[in-house]
Amino acid sequence: MNIGEAAAASGVTAKMIRHYESIGLVEAPPRSEGGYRRYDDRAVHTLRFVRRARNLGFSLDEIRGLLSLWHDRARASADVKALTLKHVADLEVRIAELAAMRDTLRALAESCSGDDRPDCPILADMASAAGDDFKDCASCHR
Repeated sequence: MNIGEAAAASGVTAKMIRHYESIGLVEAPPRSEGGYRRYDDRAVHTLRFVRRARNLGFSLDEIRGLLSLWHDRARASADVKALTLKHVADLEVRIAELAAMRDTLRALAESCSGDDRPDCPILADMASAAGDDFKDCASCHR
């Protein structure tokens, strides 16, 4: 099958397939006499694996490791579990950071009257984080 068919069958765009090939995440397939990529079922299966791993939030480097483990029939499942649990821990940190951002933004939004006055506690908070030297800088507000 050609790259368009492989993209449709795997759920990975043709652009991303080319990218994954260019960075060596997946093997470049053989080419036809006309120079077109020719994908087989195994390649599509690998692309589906990559798509699923991406949907679960794994980085490209983590996916590279997962693919290596997947292709290694002598692997220990403990290695796969360790990589997965590390990813879960990273996700938990990101979730906590996102929750803190949400809570801060919600509190800032609640402190804002949202009327026609120029006073804005949201912008004031961001300006204070940028540094007091520029808090009232007229040239900064252009």
